[in-house]
Amino acid sequence: MTHDDRSNTITWQLDQTHPELATTLREGWRDVKDPELGLSIIELGLIRDVELVEDELKVKMILTTPFCPYAPALFDSTSRKAEDITGKMTFVNLGLEPWDPSMMEDGLAAEWGLL
Repeated sequence: MTHDDRSNTITWQLDQTHPELATTLREGWRDVKDPELGLSIIELGLIRDVELVEDELKVKMILTTPFCPYAPALFDSTSRKAEDITGKMTFVNLGLEPWDPSMMEDGLAAEWGLL
């Protein structure tokens, strides 16, 4: 995973190996919303890395708070959406990186008064 400071977009391993699939997943995951904030997991910057290993997707995802009560549902929705899009078994793992508003897509944190 790398970070593009100009657009505040995370570059996943999948962007390097399968860029079209990465783009398709980003668009599909815009439908997966954080129930409390009403923003997608992409808008919030929660998907930190995606990798295709053999025929499985490995997703590293973080949460906006360490003990998010919606974590199981978000992980399940993220996995199901990826499997619907790709037809590949998907495993979502919790990343240990703490979330902060600067991880949001450009302009959103400011619009929300978080920066």
